[in-house]
Amino acid sequence: MPAADLSSLKIHDSARSRSSGKLWRIFAAVVGLAVIITGAMLALRGRTPVVEVAAARAPEGPGSETLLNASGYVTPRRRATVAAKITGRVTSVFFDEGMHVKEGQLLATLDDSDARRVLDSAKADRDASKAAIADLEVQLKYAEIELHRAQELHAQKVQSQEALDTARTNVDSLKAKIALARQQVDAAEARVLQAQQGVDNCIIRAPFSGIIVSKDAQVGEMVSPVSAGGGFTRTGIATIVDMNSNEIEVDVNEAFIARVQPQQKVVATLDAYPDWKIPCHVRTVIPTADRQKATVKVRISFDKLDPKILPDMGVKVAFLNEEDTSKKSEGKDAGPQAKAIIPQSAVRTDGGGASYVFTVREGKLERRAINLGRQIGSDVEVIAGVNAGDSLVVRGPENLRDGQKVEIRQ
Repeated sequence: MPAADLSSLKIHDSARSRSSGKLWRIFAAVVGLAVIITGAMLALRGRTPVVEVAAARAPEGPGSETLLNASGYVTPRRRATVAAKITGRVTSVFFDEGMHVKEGQLLATLDDSDARRVLDSAKADRDASKAAIADLEVQLKYAEIELHRAQELHAQKVQSQEALDTARTNVDSLKAKIALARQQVDAAEARVLQAQQGVDNCIIRAPFSGIIVSKDAQVGEMVSPVSAGGGFTRTGIATIVDMNSNEIEVDVNEAFIARVQPQQKVVATLDAYPDWKIPCHVRTVIPTADRQKATVKVRISFDKLDPKILPDMGVKVAFLNEEDTSKKSEGKDAGPQAKAIIPQSAVRTDGGGASYVFTVREGKLERRAINLGRQIGSDVEVIAGVNAGDSLVVRGPENLRDGQKVEIRQ
């Protein structure tokens, strides 16, 4: 067996140089990647975090507890779509949207030419009946003279009883004709009033004082108290709203309707003015339920009306319970009072279970330990640690630190 030649196992110098160059390239790539990652981490660490803030608000009132929240709309108790009593063509319109009108104010007129002709005919019949009465009264005077003469002649035995009876009959007949004519005049007066009502029906007036919120007819259009089919006949002239009758209408789930009582205090918040808390009270609970929605309708009156409150505005209401207030007035301890109400999203918890929040002051974070009270929907009461008006972080990174600079998202 031939001896092994160990010289054949020697690595050639060219192969050794190629392997060494490849290792150096891999090492350089790894070092470069590490440098890039380290630089990115340092850049992100130095970047100012962006947060969203919300202001802590004052409690709704001492001892006031929200029993129930609901939403609804502002609805006027007096809203009317003014329409004509007859079918006719509009000849004049004396209003526009937004105009304040008083009760009885003229809004529009219809074509009354036919109604006036009927009125003129009724007046002519009445005048003719009155003229007939005047003629019959003249005849009655002459008949009474003839009757008086016949009575004297009959007393002197000059004229017969038949002539006296004839004269008396003429007087009685004329009196009956005059009575009939007067009845005919009364009937003619009734027809005149009827015709006058037809003319008056061509005049549309405001049924009560309010504001025009809709103009539904123009000059030249046909209007009718009932729908005549098609799109050529209007059924209304205008829509009037009495702003002094505005109230809130909400649907309360029938499972919670026992918490609502007449005259109960309510705080309303209009969607258009979310920072405006409007004091109200329950006017009435409609004594019937909607079987499809399983709700009961509740009407709420404003303690004081404001021109900014408009019909059909969206509104959220909170029904209040004042048992704590009554206990306080009786000298009973109602417990610690809340200093502020904050969103639940602003509350954070450390590893020991203690609650805290981050407040923002001059662009820097300040960590504050807090004591929480009752939860009110998506908010929570704060007994200590936060005052009304403080800006609190409600959304932001989890790794925020005390004293850290932040940018507030607008």
